Amino acid sequence: MQTSTLILLLLTLTAIAYQFGKRRSLAIVSGKVKKLHSLPGYYGYLTAIWCSVPALIIFGLWSAFESTIIAHLIVSNLPETLQSLSSSRLSLFINDIKNLANGGITSGEVDATIQSAANHYNNLRQISNAALTVLVLGTAIGCAAFAVKNISKEKRARNEVEFSVKIFLIISSTIAIFTTLGIVLSVLFEAIRFFKIVPITEFLFSTEWSPQMAIRADQVGSSGAFGSIPLFAGTLLITVIAMCIAVPIGLMSALYLTEYASPKFRTVAKPLLEILAGVPTVVYGFFAALTVAPMIRDYGAFLGLDVSSESALAAGVVMGIMIIPFVSSLSDDVINAVPQSLRDGAYGMGATKSETIRKVIIPAALPGIVGGVLLAVSRAIGETMIVVMAAGLAANLTANPLETVTTVTVQIVTLLVGDQEFDSPKTLAAFALGLILFMITLTLNFIALHIVRKYREQYD
Repeated sequence: MQTSTLILLLLTLTAIAYQFGKRRSLAIVSGKVKKLHSLPGYYGYLTAIWCSVPALIIFGLWSAFESTIIAHLIVSNLPETLQSLSSSRLSLFINDIKNLANGGITSGEVDATIQSAANHYNNLRQISNAALTVLVLGTAIGCAAFAVKNISKEKRARNEVEFSVKIFLIISSTIAIFTTLGIVLSVLFEAIRFFKIVPITEFLFSTEWSPQMAIRADQVGSSGAFGSIPLFAGTLLITVIAMCIAVPIGLMSALYLTEYASPKFRTVAKPLLEILAGVPTVVYGFFAALTVAPMIRDYGAFLGLDVSSESALAAGVVMGIMIIPFVSSLSDDVINAVPQSLRDGAYGMGATKSETIRKVIIPAALPGIVGGVLLAVSRAIGETMIVVMAAGLAANLTANPLETVTTVTVQIVTLLVGDQEFDSPKTLAAFALGLILFMITLTLNFIALHIVRKYREQYD
């Protein structure tokens, strides 16, 4: 049975278990709900939890270890000459067996041994699927029957359901924390390997970036230069340009939609503005490369300026357009959170609407606005596709927005694409850049939270 079909059957059984548990609780008290400790729905939820959770645990464990166990069984039936192969060659051989069993292409000729092993693999997989189906469905039915049998009017179904939900939330938050920790540690360990080869002082303070390395020991190639200042300078330049576009337009649009626009216009304009946030960044990159960059180059030529075909200005302008809904949405929420009593008090003292906005609303909402802007800066720093398509790949140390620059994220992508060995300084430099970029964005987020918490005023 296919996995999707099995999951669908399990969901169906869960829905049926909910109905059985609910009806069982009502049948015990002859429909008199007041005699039950909890509402009938909680008994249904408890039965559904008993039906689904143990079965899903079995399904997850089975799926995690199935491939390893089947591979071990396949290897145990191979001739001894094949079992004695090195781990890498044996892994390649097992991969050929799996590809042949799935109808794919193998790395070599198909002989009788591989064909027999592929047939054995298919048989084991069919047996595994059948056993998994029986075990999962049997567990679901058995646990649901056990839960229905133990329903009584004194049973604290609500407490057990709420405890189960609490455990689920704790597990979810723990997974999120450990996932974040795993990402940080994986980047940190690889960055440490890089700093053992390239001094951290050279990486942080050198002004030349040329990470080209010889692929083989006998090949003539560059020894590489890993000064990250041009990359961070390019990132800062494009981010500043983007913020000069996004912050004024986003903030002004939020003020208009909040304070001036009619409710009918707001209900139409706000969703249209936030559509910009859903446009893929690669589409913005196309727009920057095919429309904005040629337009800037033509205007520059008309004014007698030397403008590169790919420039920081083009990337920054389009990135600012992309971030407008981010700034606007955050500012809108913060301005709406300012109590109406402050507005009424200002109007009562004779202030106009513009004076109320300048002297009451904006000062009250300023901490949240600043925090939102800093979060938008973090969003701009992490952008890649627009810079790749509009700003170029040249690591130039310049403050001229009409020249080609590159950013940290673009270089990370470039370093990890190609045939360079994974333990070479060129590849490991991507992890060092990622670590520094992570620290910068984390610092910006901390500053934003600190500003919001320290300067936020509480209104009764």
